[in-house]
Amino acid sequence: MLPKPVSTYRRHGFTLRRSALLNRSRATNLAVLGLVATLTISLVFNILYLYSDAPPLNPPMSLLASLPDFQHTSNLNHLIIVPGHAIFTGTDPNLRMRVDQWAFQSYQTHQEVLQSSLLEVIFKHISRAARLALQDERSLVIFSGGQTQPTSTTTEGESYLRLALNAGLFESDTFNRATSENHALDSFQNLLFSIARFREYTASYPHKITVVGYEMKRARFKDLHRTAIRWPESKFSYLGIDPLDGDNSRAQDGERQNGYQPYMSDLYGCHTYLANKRIQRNYAARYPPYYLSCPELRPLLGWCPKVNTQLFSGTLPWSAEQKARHGRQ
Repeated sequence: MLPKPVSTYRRHGFTLRRSALLNRSRATNLAVLGLVATLTISLVFNILYLYSDAPPLNPPMSLLASLPDFQHTSNLNHLIIVPGHAIFTGTDPNLRMRVDQWAFQSYQTHQEVLQSSLLEVIFKHISRAARLALQDERSLVIFSGGQTQPTSTTTEGESYLRLALNAGLFESDTFNRATSENHALDSFQNLLFSIARFREYTASYPHKITVVGYEMKRARFKDLHRTAIRWPESKFSYLGIDPLDGDNSRAQDGERQNGYQPYMSDLYGCHTYLANKRIQRNYAARYPPYYLSCPELRPLLGWCPKVNTQLFSGTLPWSAEQKARHGRQ
C-alpha cells in the first residue's frame, strides 16, 4: 500500500513535514511511471511513422555508387509503356511468327491467340512504340512484364526489348531510350512498375505517359489503372492496336469478365481473384526492387485497402510536381 502523500510527526513540540517524494516506495513508483510514459510516447511516434506517408530511408551509398550519373537520360520526360502478353524465347526476329518461339500463359493456349495475326499484333505494339520514340527525343520506351512462364528463364519485358533491338527498331541515337521492366504480373503493375522503372532509369518521374497495347484494354488502363494511381488524365494517352482480321467479340467479352470488371471492384488488384492471378504468374518468386529504389512510392506500392475501391489518398510524386508546375504558371 502506498504511503500517504505527506506524513507528519512531532518532536520537541515542533511539527516536521517530510515529502512523500523522499519515500523510497513513492520514488520507485514515479520512476516506473516515467519509464512507462517514455515507452508509450516512443511507441505512439513509431506507429504514426509506420502509418504515415513519410518515405523510408534512402538506399545505402554502397548501392547508389554503382549507378550511372543519369546525364544521358536526365532530359527524358515522356514514358511510353508496352505491356507484355507473352515471352519471345528466340533471338531471330525473322522467326517471330512461329509459335514455338513464344511462351504463353496457360489459358492462352486454348484461345486463338496463337494465330499469326495475334502474334503479329504483339510486334506491332513493339514497333509502334519504337516509332513514337523516334518522333519524341525526350521519350523512354519501357517494355513491361515479369517472368510469367515456367518454360522461360527470361521475362516478358526483356524478351520484347531483345526482339526490338534485334529487329533494328531502335537506331544508334535512340538505343539508350529503350529498357525493360521485369517484375509486373498484371496490367496495373505494368503501369505502376513502369513509372517506378522510369524513376530508376532517369532519376525523375515522367511528365506524361503513353501506353501502347490492345484497344480492348483501353478502358481498363485509362478509367481504372490511371485513376487508381491518380495520374492526371490530361497527361495520359492510350494507343490501341488490335488484330485487323477476325471477330474480336470473344476477346472483348473475356476482357470485360476477366479484366475490367474484376479491377472495377478491386482497383489495386490485391484481393482474392486478382491477387491469386499474380501468385500464379510469379513462378520465379521475384520481388520487385521499387520499394528500395523509389522510396517515395512505397506507400502506394503497399496500398491494399480493406474497402477494395478506396483510392490511395497519400502524397504522390507526380501530384506534387503538377501542383508545383501549376504554381509557377
